[in-house]
Amino acid sequence: MMNKIKPSTRATGDTAEHIARAYLENKGYEILDTNWRISHLELDIIARDGRELVIVEVRSRMGENFAHPSDALSPQKMKNILTAAEAWVLYHGWNGDTRFDLILVTLLGPGEYELEHYDNAFNSTLL
Repeated sequence: MMNKIKPSTRATGDTAEHIARAYLENKGYEILDTNWRISHLELDIIARDGRELVIVEVRSRMGENFAHPSDALSPQKMKNILTAAEAWVLYHGWNGDTRFDLILVTLLGPGEYELEHYDNAFNSTLL
């Protein structure tokens, strides 16, 4: 009998963030910061798309069975992202437009994945 070793949640998240970062760079985004922390809050990827600041939340799933993307972010998680983004903007003096994207990475097997990118997945008016 062969046992499958399930990767840790952290390892799965790290892999998904690496995939998302490579995807964004390939699309021409400039990565400004990754895993930026303030207190207990964290932003996965902060990037620039032209003149727009893009705060990217990366969510990962193993296999093809997972909930709809709208279930990937709770209202509390969105509020935490917004709070951390406000701190990043103040700290770095950003005064341009900002949008909040969601990237879902489904890890299917070694080297196999599906990626879904949702521009403007949420905004501050939803909170």
